[in-house]
Amino acid sequence: MMLKKWAFFIFSLVQLVWLAGCTEKSFEPIERDRDFIASLNIQEPSLDFIDEQGNMMATWLLDKAYSGAVLLGKDRVLLYGHQLNEIDVYTLSTGKKIYSKKVQVGTTNAYYAENRKQFFITNSKTNTVTSFDEKGKELATQKLGNYPMSMAAHKDKLYVINYKDTKLSVLNIENLKVEQEWPIQKSSHGIAILEETNELWIGGHGEGSKPNSSVKKYDLTTGEEHGKIEMPLMPVGLTKTRDAVLVVSHGHNELYVADFDGNVKWQQEVGANPFVVNQFKDYIVVAGYDDHTLYFIKEGQVKKTIDVGKGAFQLLVREEKM
Repeated sequence: MMLKKWAFFIFSLVQLVWLAGCTEKSFEPIERDRDFIASLNIQEPSLDFIDEQGNMMATWLLDKAYSGAVLLGKDRVLLYGHQLNEIDVYTLSTGKKIYSKKVQVGTTNAYYAENRKQFFITNSKTNTVTSFDEKGKELATQKLGNYPMSMAAHKDKLYVINYKDTKLSVLNIENLKVEQEWPIQKSSHGIAILEETNELWIGGHGEGSKPNSSVKKYDLTTGEEHGKIEMPLMPVGLTKTRDAVLVVSHGHNELYVADFDGNVKWQQEVGANPFVVNQFKDYIVVAGYDDHTLYFIKEGQVKKTIDVGKGAFQLLVREEKM
């Protein structure tokens, strides 16, 4: 009798595990050939997909406290959270999860290097950066400064800003060995690489009673400072386009557009507490964190506004390159 009860318990447990696997949450698929800009919203976690006409293609209502996302190629998205102990990777064209990967609590950022088919994760608790292949296999890890976060790659180098430190780490992207450390301002945030001028630009919040109001330029090879560009308070979102660098300052709700020499071409007040800006088709798109709105800007004018979920914090762009 006891044996039968035990067998029934095991059978029931197997059924529960099987049902759990079958009921894994999935989302509305995003067609492979459709370009989009997606807003990751973090106050009530969601991912809104929007087309060039401003139409809402789909909204993924997320059930975890994700604080960031990155596209892995054209058809996958990686979601992470600073307080989560795993990352999740979904296929866009099916809306289904491919895999989850256990990580340490404290993920601050994820970056995808297209030419290497690898992604990199920084962690503020362990003060490390770790590389993974596309299937989530860990490849290498490296101890860095205090609170590594903003990342960018160029050729065989990975550049990492240590947010609560006074150094930027330059790593060999293959094995993550630290090759250089550049002195930078504490609370630096936002990074852009300009191949045209062999420079790296960084923004930042500033520290304490001395908020930052400039973007600094560094030689991409030596780390020598090339000067700074005066910007409004707290320029933290930097994005390089074909012919300009877009900068948003969340301290003054301003968008600045600068040429590669650092000359400001034009500026505009836009959004409420913007953290991020990106290019989508012919539009510059700014996300307002506090007003939950995307601003589509063309020729210096706001052409349309799109309501998104609460706390628009990141913008992901997928489009066929011309």
